[in-house]
Amino acid sequence: MRARLDRERYRPLAVDLRGHGANRDARPIGFVECCADVLATAPERFVLCGYSMGGRIAQHVALAAPERVSRLVLVSTTAGLDDPEQRAARLLADGDLAAKIERETIEEFIVRWRDQPIFAGDPPWLAAVARADYRRNDPQALATALRGLSTGVMEPLWDRLRALRVPTVVIAGERDTKFCALAERLAATLPEARLKIAPGAGHATHLEAAEAVARAVTGDVTATR
Repeated sequence: MRARLDRERYRPLAVDLRGHGANRDARPIGFVECCADVLATAPERFVLCGYSMGGRIAQHVALAAPERVSRLVLVSTTAGLDDPEQRAARLLADGDLAAKIERETIEEFIVRWRDQPIFAGDPPWLAAVARADYRRNDPQALATALRGLSTGVMEPLWDRLRALRVPTVVIAGERDTKFCALAERLAATLPEARLKIAPGAGHATHLEAAEAVARAVTGDVTATR
């Protein structure tokens, strides 16, 4: 997606979140810390794009410093779980998953992670790109990040988003029915949001529909709602 941005107008910054990539050893790992890292790395005013878990962190960033975010792009993400019982169940499930991940090699983690139904139907090229990116990580660090950034830990943001006056594009892939529904809800909740459903794409919309995400970043997007 970054390759599709005009380098004379944009300076793309891809932040490794705590527990990931070059930032794998940073501790503690939580929404407050990740939010602070993004704000410390970004320029004074910036377009903020977040995918999946990164989209949840992007919402925290925009809520913490709306005056610095010129445009928000949320890709295949959610504002959290409303039901306390669902959050408790998710926290327990993610804790169990993290315990398994931290005992695995990165290759074993990749097999486990890619076996999730949400990735079913991904074309082979996309699966290869994803696997290469996963190999930048350490399973123990990923397990710690899963515990600290689980949707079971996260307080839902739906009510707070109603007051967020930042131009926003919410994107989901057509094949990803769960996140299409969440995208519709996000777009209906955010006061200045537009919804874009990427035809034929799955959960990794930033890869399968990179052009659509790049257009959302630049503001050149046609809403589907």
